[in-house]
Amino acid sequence: MKDLMGLMKSAQAMQAKMQDMQAELERVEVEGQSGGGLVRVTLTAKGQMKGIAIDASLFNPDEAEILEDLIVTAHEDARKKAERLMEDKMRDVTAGLPLPPGMKLPF
Repeated sequence: MKDLMGLMKSAQAMQAKMQDMQAELERVEVEGQSGGGLVRVTLTAKGQMKGIAIDASLFNPDEAEILEDLIVTAHEDARKKAERLMEDKMRDVTAGLPLPPGMKLPF
């Protein structure tokens, strides 16, 4: 019974940390780049796009497909950075909890 109470306290503490982390991830921004920085995409750590910056040198109608590819690549770069940030935050929150290997939170 003693272990159960300790586990419940740990779970409550983790839940509070998770709520704090979720709020923080809505505020933290990451930037992805492509084309040597000619295209930059800014996302929140939760993946919401906040902005895009495109160097004026890329505004050539004959090269629209290149620009589109650069935008997609910059977005993917930012998304991967956001995922890594979320994984790091989750590792901090779940530190010390006896989770089975491969189990990820939130469920």
